[in-house]
Amino acid sequence: MHISEFDFGLPDELIAQQPIEPRDASRMLVVDRKTQAYSDGLFTEFPQFFESGDVIVLNNTRVFPARLLGHRIVNDERGAQVEVFLVKKIGDDEWEVLAKPGRALKVGAELEFGNGRLRGFVTQIVEEGRRVIRFECDSDFDRVIDEIGNTPLPPYIKRELHKTSGEEHRLDEPRYQTVYAKQRGAIAAPTAGLHFTACIFDELSKRGVDVVEITHHVGYATFQPIRVEQIEEHCIASESYEIGEAASAKINAAKQSGKRVVSIGTTSVRALESAASSDGLVRSECQSTELFIYPGYHFKVVDALLTNFHLPQSSLLMLVSAFANRDLILAAYHHAVEQRYRFYSYGDCMLVI
Repeated sequence: MHISEFDFGLPDELIAQQPIEPRDASRMLVVDRKTQAYSDGLFTEFPQFFESGDVIVLNNTRVFPARLLGHRIVNDERGAQVEVFLVKKIGDDEWEVLAKPGRALKVGAELEFGNGRLRGFVTQIVEEGRRVIRFECDSDFDRVIDEIGNTPLPPYIKRELHKTSGEEHRLDEPRYQTVYAKQRGAIAAPTAGLHFTACIFDELSKRGVDVVEITHHVGYATFQPIRVEQIEEHCIASESYEIGEAASAKINAAKQSGKRVVSIGTTSVRALESAASSDGLVRSECQSTELFIYPGYHFKVVDALLTNFHLPQSSLLMLVSAFANRDLILAAYHHAVEQRYRFYSYGDCMLVI
């Protein structure tokens, strides 16, 4: 399939710049795969679509402040400002990163962050221009990152930022986490989960709907651009996930009894489908996945999906198109544009049943 088959027009003003309050006040476009129809609704209606025995699967990953602002060190002097985005840990003290300005960071370049609390040395240049940096600090690395790093908001959220302190980014930290975030390790939020509140969980409980948590650390793969014309040639970056025994047992019990497994977000989909056996049951495991889901994929586990609206020509849009039907999803997206839905991380959501 050609990448142009997953394009759509989106006015810039529909890209949500601020989260809605309260969290569960978002609109929800409901897409029915059986009737090939869609209808407008509100996220507060979400529990009404499910019944006793159905299982909601949440991704409990927690975003950490992976965006670092610092300077190059040249001849022991502080030089030009640099921005480093931690993408993937590859060793005790080494990370694969995205960096600006990338061209200036050759192998051997020395960097400083947090007024000298953290230093870095470029050791490799890898795929798509990413760098490998070896870090040095005189304290616990995670604690230092938590203190000097910034919440890595998506680039399409346009705001005036305090380039040295990151204060604007820190203001978003509580709202750019799900209310159930626990396991530190994501570089972006699993945004479908941002809509949930205690009231929604209470209503699901009253209906007898089970809620389980898994962990899929949102990494580079989730926002990795597709740079090939034929999507089948795209290779997706690795991301790690963990599914515990209690979660897999509840998911498998639902599958065996004919109840639905409802994935909250595309990362949960990729974890569940990666851990699926040929009979549609889910293994309890801690693994990494490079699963790229696009139209033609046969889903083994997921029966319903809650997701936000995604970028044109993105792997996430392709996953949703695989779950439903490309023409149906693109028609629903065009409807969402016409009805002025809010798009992307802080936007409204779509329930595909």
